[in-house]
Amino acid sequence: MTSIKNRLAKKVISFLAATLLVSAAGALAQESSMRVAIEQAKKYAGTTIVVPWEAGLQIQAPKAIVPQWEKKTGMKVKLVGMDYNALHDKQIAEFLAGSKGFDAVTITNVFMGDFVTAGLVTPLDPYIDKYMNKEDLEDIVPLYRKSLMSFEGTYYGLGDDGDTFLLYYRKDLFNDPQNQMEFESQYGYELKPPETWEEFQDVGTFFTDKYAPELYGAVIQRAPGQAYSWFVGQFFSNGGRFFDPETMEPKINAPAGIKTLRQMVEQNKFMAPGIETFDFMDTLNTWLVGKAAMVITWPPYGRWAEGYGTQTKQLAWVPKTQIAGKVGYRTMPGSRTTMAGGFSLGVSSQSDKKEATYLFLQWWTSPEISLQVVMLPFALRDPWRISHFESPLYRSAWDNAGEYLDTLQEAAQEAALELGMAGGQEYMRALDHAITLAFGGESVEKALNKGAQEWAKITNRLGKQAQKEVYHKWLQLPGAGPAK
Repeated sequence: MTSIKNRLAKKVISFLAATLLVSAAGALAQESSMRVAIEQAKKYAGTTIVVPWEAGLQIQAPKAIVPQWEKKTGMKVKLVGMDYNALHDKQIAEFLAGSKGFDAVTITNVFMGDFVTAGLVTPLDPYIDKYMNKEDLEDIVPLYRKSLMSFEGTYYGLGDDGDTFLLYYRKDLFNDPQNQMEFESQYGYELKPPETWEEFQDVGTFFTDKYAPELYGAVIQRAPGQAYSWFVGQFFSNGGRFFDPETMEPKINAPAGIKTLRQMVEQNKFMAPGIETFDFMDTLNTWLVGKAAMVITWPPYGRWAEGYGTQTKQLAWVPKTQIAGKVGYRTMPGSRTTMAGGFSLGVSSQSDKKEATYLFLQWWTSPEISLQVVMLPFALRDPWRISHFESPLYRSAWDNAGEYLDTLQEAAQEAALELGMAGGQEYMRALDHAITLAFGGESVEKALNKGAQEWAKITNRLGKQAQKEVYHKWLQLPGAGPAK
């Protein structure tokens, strides 16, 4: 009898202990995610974690804000900067070498499938359940939370960026009565920010015909490397799909892909000479000095056009804006706006400091700290939390900042995702090469056929059946493929 009582007592004690642990975890998860991270990380004082980051302007944000964390917790954060185009391959190489070089992982939508498949990233659900306030998790825009932070239903990253494209346009040019009269006389409808890609072609051509070479209808980054980002949203708007979901035959060279790339080639004709080589800086300079009526790009252009923060030393290289107070905002033409990148931050599966690293990432991405980050003029991190879009402080940052934030939030509801499955980076590079070939004069059909052939090789190498299963799951995500 005594033995039975002892066993029963042990079971009761174990149950109560488990209940207390769950209750404690639940209590932690009800507090501010920022405060919980700070308090829990104090036990790791003296610990150094290594965090990879995009070099250049991107890394200036953590350099400015991370000292707050180090002061409050006693931890140290070593930032390792690298070029964006090296982020994917360098992190994979470090993992395969088993060097344990990084504790954190910088992820984009295109990287996620490769990183999860390789086993590079740690599932974060246990940490989120234990330490994160549920309201703070639900504060993240649903598309970002479901499509950029997770893979096949498991969280591997914490959101850190809302890389949604917008169309920025010159209100003074669109509202000019003479321009309005001439455009309607020529095209048969009113001059307005274009809602379709056909209207974009008309409006761009009109402004170039009238004002070039002083001003062109639009400027868009076309240099090799990430031209695919401008293809994706337009492709989905035209009804395109990356693959036939049953056969996994590439569909970038199907009619929707041919139409999209042909439209892009035609658009180049009303842009500045040499547009095919324009990178981020060329495009930014053309826009800020007032030499384009429209631009389709990332959110920082909207802030800098108003002169927001460009007096800081980190932005000394940004041309002085000539268009402050003259810029309007709308989503990309067509039905879909591209989510071009979309950073999240994860924990390396090889790290010996997983919890310490997670706590830092929870602090960094918390509502309070992330608002500091996205409002930092030189951060290149864009709003991704609902509270960012609703922030009274952000909405008063310049005269029409509220309109800017509302348009970004609208675009984020069903932004078009770049391909986020195993091989995503390879697929996008092959598509980018096809686009570059067409910009260089090769026929659209021939260029896309070459791209499709490369896609088929990638699929076959990774395993057609495995890719089919992952693609089917990817298609269920918000923003994956044409509008559902």
